[in-house]
Amino acid sequence: MMNRKLQTLKYLLADLFSSGLAWAVFYSYRKLNIEHTALEFGDRFVFGVIAVPLFWVTLYLITGTYKNIYRKSRLLELGQTLLISFIGVLIIFFTLLLDDEVASYKQYYKTFLALLSFHFLLTFIPRLFLTTIAAGKIHNRVIGFPTLLVGSNDKAFETFAEMEAAVRSAGNKFIGFVHINGNNGSSLREHLPHLGGTDNILDVIDEHDIEEVILAIETSEHGNIKTILTKLEQRNVRVKITPDMYDILSGSVKMSAIYGTPLIEVSHDIMPVWQLYAKQAIDILVSIFVLVLGSPVFLLTACCVKFTSEGPVFYTHERIGIHGKPFNIVKFRSMRMDAENSGPALSSENDPRVTPFGSFMRKIRLDEIPQFLNVLKGEMSLVGPRPERQYYIDQIVERSPHYVHLQKVKPGITSWGQVKYGYAENVDEMIQRLKYDLIYIENMSLIVDFKIIIYTVLTVLRRRGQ
Repeated sequence: MMNRKLQTLKYLLADLFSSGLAWAVFYSYRKLNIEHTALEFGDRFVFGVIAVPLFWVTLYLITGTYKNIYRKSRLLELGQTLLISFIGVLIIFFTLLLDDEVASYKQYYKTFLALLSFHFLLTFIPRLFLTTIAAGKIHNRVIGFPTLLVGSNDKAFETFAEMEAAVRSAGNKFIGFVHINGNNGSSLREHLPHLGGTDNILDVIDEHDIEEVILAIETSEHGNIKTILTKLEQRNVRVKITPDMYDILSGSVKMSAIYGTPLIEVSHDIMPVWQLYAKQAIDILVSIFVLVLGSPVFLLTACCVKFTSEGPVFYTHERIGIHGKPFNIVKFRSMRMDAENSGPALSSENDPRVTPFGSFMRKIRLDEIPQFLNVLKGEMSLVGPRPERQYYIDQIVERSPHYVHLQKVKPGITSWGQVKYGYAENVDEMIQRLKYDLIYIENMSLIVDFKIIIYTVLTVLRRRGQ
């Protein structure tokens, strides 16, 4: 049984201890062998032993070291640990060590290399130990990732048989299979539960907590791949496809494990890991900054909402977030209480349901401010496609199935679609705005986020909100 929180805690505690020990060893080595002075454990030493490990753990979090904790490659971790150690030591060197007086500039080189060597070795050895133990459990089928097999013909059976017969497991624990085109898989049914067809694949994934999906599809079924992949993008699962000879000859098959069955992995990474974690850190820091410093404005706004119209200060409603997960969005109420007595309806220019103060809030996007609470909870981001209700998503998907691609990322307080197109007044305008959000997802980066935030601020200053 996998316990990701416990495994992550082991890595984190090992890193804290290793970085603290590395700093203590480096401090002692530097005093005795580089500076040739007496060894004193004063305030500077205590500060280093406390602050330096916290710095390292923060750096590891930003660079995604603790992501996919059970899927680590020991060889890849060797390179990543060395690279991050070099970057971290470089930062420490220029912030804490460069101003120290030295007898010769050569002492700088010795100082840098000593700290890098101690930190890298003392960090990598415990990590290697933890990763080796986890890998052994995976290879020996003690722990495994819940896996769904898509396909029910000969290729699916051959793939299942080959992976199950492997001496060293790749970590796939098959939960069952779903069929394509009505074939219920007579051969597979003797070994795996039949969980339905691809039409209900999302329900199967949710019910069985599936982490990995393997598409073992016959050549005659290749026309279904696009539809299946589009559905799978609504869930946070790894997707792999069994290759045919064309895929092998065209270079699509990338070997990742010596003992594993050759598979094509469909990558869902839309940003480098370090940028993804930096984006999350920026979300949290900016949200705290806005909510704390803007608290007088928020209190005044809440009072104005309360005293200018009947009803609660806040408006909450269910929206659909990343991987199709619902959450309750929070806004300052800008409409009358009976605004949707006749059913869901989008706002429009000069909407009579909007209160006078609500109209002012919308012009400067003041009604959106409570959504920073959603950002702090991890339900939203500063920048991302605007979240919609399931009622409208169902209508959009009927005409534009690729809308589900937006659910690969967290929804945002602002988006490129909103900056370029503005608020949508109907489903047609939602679909037109969709292309901007799709382009954003395909080009996601911190630079693009910063540009969108700048343009959003300009929109607010020019009072172009709706």
